[in-house]
Amino acid sequence: MALLMTTRRLDGVNIVHLRGDILFGEESSSLFNLVKDLLHKNPQIVLDLTDVTRIDSSGLGTLVALHVSARKLGSGIKLANLGEHAREALHITRLEKVFEIFGDTQGAIASFKVPTAKG
Repeated sequence: MALLMTTRRLDGVNIVHLRGDILFGEESSSLFNLVKDLLHKNPQIVLDLTDVTRIDSSGLGTLVALHVSARKLGSGIKLANLGEHAREALHITRLEKVFEIFGDTQGAIASFKVPTAKG
């Protein structure tokens, strides 16, 4: 299944809802290009993975590259609503320790508003 992406803005945060497969090729590069463009406009982004049916190593690599890009801008990519496949892929690769993962988009959005301790 092709990857369909829709974006919306809520409380100053860009939410990218993903539907389909995040695989090597057009899906991963389209996701990368969309989110990279959004990062330069507003580095607060939540990826809603509710309807992601499959994700391969290239898709995971794309998520990591976007996370690194966001960190360079002083922010981060937050993941929300992980389906079973995405959750398992992040667990197996131990990337669940890299990303901030939330059960819903509201929690992810709210996390951008919480001041972080700098030390």
